[in-house]
Amino acid sequence: MDQPAELGGFLRTRRARLRPEDVGLVSYGGRRRVPGLRREELAQLAGVSVAYYTRLEQGQSHQASEGVLDALARALRLSADEQAYLRELARPARVRRRPAVRHDKVRPGVRRLLAAVADVPAVALGPRFEILAWNRLGHALIAGHLDVDSPDRPLDRPNAQRMLFLDPHTRELYPDREEALRHAVSSLRVAAGQRPDDPQLTALIGELSMKSTEFSALWSRHGVGNCTFGTKRFHHPLVGELVLDFEMMQTPDGSGQGVLMYTAEEGSPSEAALRLLAAECGPDVRVLEPERP
Repeated sequence: MDQPAELGGFLRTRRARLRPEDVGLVSYGGRRRVPGLRREELAQLAGVSVAYYTRLEQGQSHQASEGVLDALARALRLSADEQAYLRELARPARVRRRPAVRHDKVRPGVRRLLAAVADVPAVALGPRFEILAWNRLGHALIAGHLDVDSPDRPLDRPNAQRMLFLDPHTRELYPDREEALRHAVSSLRVAAGQRPDDPQLTALIGELSMKSTEFSALWSRHGVGNCTFGTKRFHHPLVGELVLDFEMMQTPDGSGQGVLMYTAEEGSPSEAALRLLAAECGPDVRVLEPERP
């Protein structure tokens, strides 16, 4: 990922969403050539020179101090996720060896966790949103049309982002599709900021940009945010409508892996639909199997 270019695009989109009156500046009316704040207005709010801010936005300055980044974050009213992303992009450029392509493996303990929560749809995700493992309900909920063993084959492994944008079955699964796409791209932005030299992540972004106009349009907006909990609606081909809460729990080893779990409100129609789905997909036997060599 070209960090200077991404930093410039991020700053431009963030100042474009603010109006002078939003931040206490006087607007004298008339037609403005650019949406949102001008560079000089943002520089005034952040307490830096216009020349310095311009260099930063154009990717010509790589030594922004923590104080400057804090001032810009306050002026732009960035969220906590956006502030973290700003710091990732504004880090001084370093010569880093390009990492080799690697295929993550899910730990045996995570497999046992998936098996232990057999009544809850659960999916283990890698740092690039690849699906590393799932239990029977996780597979049946989000990808029953795919081979249940596909996460065990690194070269054939499903990817949640790719499925959301390019897979017809997944397209029909989410009635609130626009919201799902926004959240997905915002989460991918966070991952890209944390792993700017990851060739597989860069390849995924490139593939989606080429194959999906929806993705490329959303990616150009520079939305940033970790979507780690919330509520999702599903239109499932076997059991119909479900409204499920989800929680994304990161593993503590710094690998970037996590476990995504869905739950239904007790006594709700969605809980009944999950029980029906469990009956349809049968007992879970595969997640207890040892990893293949």
